[in-house]
Amino acid sequence: MSAAIARVGVVGGGQMGAGIAEVCARAGLDTVVCEADATAARAARERVASSLERAVERGKLAPTVAQDAMARLVFTGELDALADRQLVIEAVVENADAKTEIFAALDKIVEDPNAILATNTSSLPVMRLGMATGRADRVVGLHFFNPVPVLPLVEVVTSLHTAPETATGIERFATETLGKTVIRSRDRAGFVVNSLLVPYLLSAVRMAESGFATAADIDTGMELGCAHPMGPLKLADLIGLDTVASIAESLYDEFREPLYAPPPLLQRMVEAGLLGRKTGRGFHTYVQD
Repeated sequence: MSAAIARVGVVGGGQMGAGIAEVCARAGLDTVVCEADATAARAARERVASSLERAVERGKLAPTVAQDAMARLVFTGELDALADRQLVIEAVVENADAKTEIFAALDKIVEDPNAILATNTSSLPVMRLGMATGRADRVVGLHFFNPVPVLPLVEVVTSLHTAPETATGIERFATETLGKTVIRSRDRAGFVVNSLLVPYLLSAVRMAESGFATAADIDTGMELGCAHPMGPLKLADLIGLDTVASIAESLYDEFREPLYAPPPLLQRMVEAGLLGRKTGRGFHTYVQD
């Protein structure tokens, strides 16, 4: 990369996109968040503002730092606002068609041929997204973990087309600018973390589905018996059961291993809109903010 990244765009202002935008703004970067429309853009702004406010209340962030971060953020419903970005990070719903459409549009909109187009996908092939553009060598996976401002890990995922300088540049950005720890993964469904994590979560779902143990006992067992900070069903609720199901489907489509197949209970809960923390009910019940 010929110049340090100073102008970042984030497509999607949901839980993950808002978190990515927040860490970029806190790192001193000029950050534009693009949502589907003006209403969604306002909701994204409120999401980031609330997160910064909570960090201040907990003593994790100085009020002036939070104010400066908000001043660096612009929220819009127009994808064209990303034309001058040096890096655009896509963080929309885990759906291959939606992501492919966005990458095809960004390829036409982002003016700098050396700009990096990154995806925060949890499981979809980076190659597929890169091939939707005329610059597959500048497309890379940059997978953050929820909550983004708290968890230090980022997976950098390179496709067969990703240029070495793209991977090196984005890793430098994640470590030196954002202060994250990077692990590298090849472009296969689930990458490193979800390839290991999702079968564990699905096993817990099957255990609850069979009536072998309650959700509360499954989580308590792993928290107190294995020193996990959060039980598997609480973690699935935090991630979002729709996201867990999507990752499982991607893993199963690629490997055809039964351990990756989403259990019927998980599929029914997604159909019912019981998605975990973000809807107030999943395997556990939550008080909405």
